[in-house]
Amino acid sequence: MPALPPNSQTPLWHTLTVDEARERVQASPDGLSEDEAARRLAQYGPNRLAPPRKRGPLKRFLAQFHNILLYIMLAAAAVTALFDHFIDSGVLLAAVLINAVIGFIQEGKAESALDAIRNMLSPHATVVRAGRRYEIDAGLLVPGDIIVLNPGDKVPADVRLMSVKTLRIEEAALTGESLPVDKDIHPVGPDEALGDRTGMAFAGTLALNGQATGVVVATGAHTELGKINQMLASIRQVSTPMMRQINHFSYVLALIIMIIAALTFAYGVWVRGEPVIDMFMMVVALVASAIPEGLPAIMTVTLALGVQRMARQKAIIRRLPAVETLGSVTVICSDKTGTLTRNEMTVQRVVCAEEAVDVSGVGYEPTGIFSVEGREIDPEQHAVLSQALRVGALCNDGGLFFEDERWQVEGDPTEGALLVLGRKAGRTETERHASWPRVDSIPFESENRYMATQHRDGDGLSWVFVKGAPERIIDMCRFELAAGGPRPIQVDYWRRMANDTAARGLRLLALAQKQVEPSGASLAPDDVTEGYTLLALVGIIDLPRDEAIRAVADCHDAGIRVKMITGDHADTAKAIGAQLAIGAGKPALTGAEIALLDDTALARVVTDIDVFARASPEHKLRLVHALQQQGHVVAMTGDGVNDAPALKRADVGVAMGLKGTEAAKDAADMVLADDNFATIAVAVREGRAVYDNVKKFILFMLPTNGGEALIVIAALLLGLTLPLTPAQVLWINMVTVSTLGLALAFEQPESGIMRRDPRPPTERILSGFFAWRVVFVSVLMGGGALGLFVWEIGQGTDLDVARTLAVNAVVFSEMFYLLNSRHIYDSVLNREGILGSPHCLVAILFCIFLQLAFTYVPLMQAIFISAGLSATDWLKVIGIGLVVFFVAEAEKMVSKIIFSRVR
Repeated sequence: MPALPPNSQTPLWHTLTVDEARERVQASPDGLSEDEAARRLAQYGPNRLAPPRKRGPLKRFLAQFHNILLYIMLAAAAVTALFDHFIDSGVLLAAVLINAVIGFIQEGKAESALDAIRNMLSPHATVVRAGRRYEIDAGLLVPGDIIVLNPGDKVPADVRLMSVKTLRIEEAALTGESLPVDKDIHPVGPDEALGDRTGMAFAGTLALNGQATGVVVATGAHTELGKINQMLASIRQVSTPMMRQINHFSYVLALIIMIIAALTFAYGVWVRGEPVIDMFMMVVALVASAIPEGLPAIMTVTLALGVQRMARQKAIIRRLPAVETLGSVTVICSDKTGTLTRNEMTVQRVVCAEEAVDVSGVGYEPTGIFSVEGREIDPEQHAVLSQALRVGALCNDGGLFFEDERWQVEGDPTEGALLVLGRKAGRTETERHASWPRVDSIPFESENRYMATQHRDGDGLSWVFVKGAPERIIDMCRFELAAGGPRPIQVDYWRRMANDTAARGLRLLALAQKQVEPSGASLAPDDVTEGYTLLALVGIIDLPRDEAIRAVADCHDAGIRVKMITGDHADTAKAIGAQLAIGAGKPALTGAEIALLDDTALARVVTDIDVFARASPEHKLRLVHALQQQGHVVAMTGDGVNDAPALKRADVGVAMGLKGTEAAKDAADMVLADDNFATIAVAVREGRAVYDNVKKFILFMLPTNGGEALIVIAALLLGLTLPLTPAQVLWINMVTVSTLGLALAFEQPESGIMRRDPRPPTERILSGFFAWRVVFVSVLMGGGALGLFVWEIGQGTDLDVARTLAVNAVVFSEMFYLLNSRHIYDSVLNREGILGSPHCLVAILFCIFLQLAFTYVPLMQAIFISAGLSATDWLKVIGIGLVVFFVAEAEKMVSKIIFSRVR
């Protein structure tokens, strides 16, 4: 913090004059003495972002086991160990350990987001102390130090600028501003956004060109960068919707299992008078049949497969549960620059004295056409336009080159756009420089608001070309160039056209020229004052990506609202939003307006407004929180350090892989390898598929558990011999989950998946429809197996054979039901439904092999007390499976009508 008396309020540095700011931090023009600098360093600490307190590795690792699903798996492992099935126990324990290790690793990666922000501070700084200039470790800077900024310097602390010469700073990572900011020393109003505080230079930003001196007013945690770091450190990661539902489902299921087991034990011992040990073994079988021990493992596999599919689509998942969360997203809050747009400035309009010329083409690719009212023109046949293009290319310090299979700009993006404009007309800047060699120049300065260059034509005459802010250039001009030659300037016309062009969200530059010889030996500001001829106004914009336009439309079709949150100006944001069909016809809400709203008021308006401009990190964070308070599942995209807090707070944080900062990537759940908004839509599709596959597995798994439990309970109530032993129950669970259930993780997205509305975040996995199907299929499977067992016992069949028939009846029912489960609502009575999944067919064949081994291999017969079956017995088993298959398909037809609303 600045060197102020204790308990005094930190001033708004951007509102103070240079002298006021220097006085507040008690700084002199010659800088601090070494003794005073040392005293302040001891008082305020080093200019570094202090790392937060972290849990030790052991605590972080043990915390990963605090999960009801893992508790259930441990219970299942204990049950299997009880029956000396140590291999099964080892597999379950290994799954628990793998889950914990994955969580431990991912949590460690998330914490590196804070380290990435801390590393943004500059390691060195040029400081003036006791009248002497030298370089020091930036960590030793203190409030009151005088520092010097040069091109390429990373700003080491928050600085109130004292003197500036053509300083331009790249602040996109901090503010979201798409263009470099021209700096000056003038104070601004107290409510100006970070991007408009032109008298300040902020820690972590980059000086592109020019020089400046300034006084350090904030260091370390008290810089704007430090405030973002504090926000990020204070944000807790939110749980994903599916994990919340799975946890709730698991708690409820565990409670139900415990209650049923206790009631069953009590009924058997106290009502039927069964021996305690026999009832205990029966309850163990019941619990073993009911515990969904395969659920966490299958969830992990399903999510991991989703990660692989998304990686092939350029979406890199950093946190496994984010795969599913993408499928439930209801709102995507997207940064503008580089995500929805190309981050490549493009000239879209050139306004001359007698016509407005539209220019096609996007980005730095030098292809496009010139047209007037839809009619294509040749710029070389339009003398005024041709001269304007020449001035834009020559009064220019940028560079345009082709590298890495794409066109790139060197220097200022605006100047690059002018070079591209010239290339579209078929002339290179190299040719123009040869015909019009530069003699001298005046660099752009914020005080002058123009750039001027002197050239000589083929006749040796001296010309001065200028480009700059329209209002400044218009004031310098006495004439305008028309088709018939120069004529007196029509100021009202140019101001009207400037307003019209700006209303389209385009940034404006004016181009002018004058045939004049400098009064001195070199070009001076006095030579650039008046008498110029205005050539054109140039409208420039960072255009949307074509694929982003399509992706936004896809999101709208999928019921997902897309909101644009940017640090750019409101007019530009609205213009881009309109082209993307985001917030068209609605006002944009600015950061200053957001600051005036309390959380309740913001929550009321945030749903209706889709474009937010001049938004600071605090504003982005509040917007994400407000949407979550309204019950939305929010995905937030961004690339700058200013986006990191909102990325971490969002349900799914999406960072840009190419142009994103390390802080943004490390705070995010997903990184786009191609910086393309369209990739998000693809990821949402995959996320929905993952959730569908988890639901399919649960709908497949629970009837197995339910059927087994019903068999055990029915046997008890009817006073029958136990149809399934505990070991056989564990065998059924292992076979159906590890072979059959796993196949559902490979299911591809169903058709129409992106035409559904997002599922409500509060939707329970075990909805009324799901509960009905689980009960219905459980009764089908349990009734079929139990009926076959009772029939065989009644016919005098050996108990081991009858139990083997019951086990195979359950497993074969599951084989057929696996095909039913490929589509939750739609019929599978077609070629695609039966044969469309190689994974399901392979799983069924492998399961048949296992059941043959269970039935006929002597070792398996000894372990599981199974027995060989006849061909007639197998027909009975297959018959029960077919009954389950066709009745389940008939239930789909009825349920599709009755439960259509759940879709």
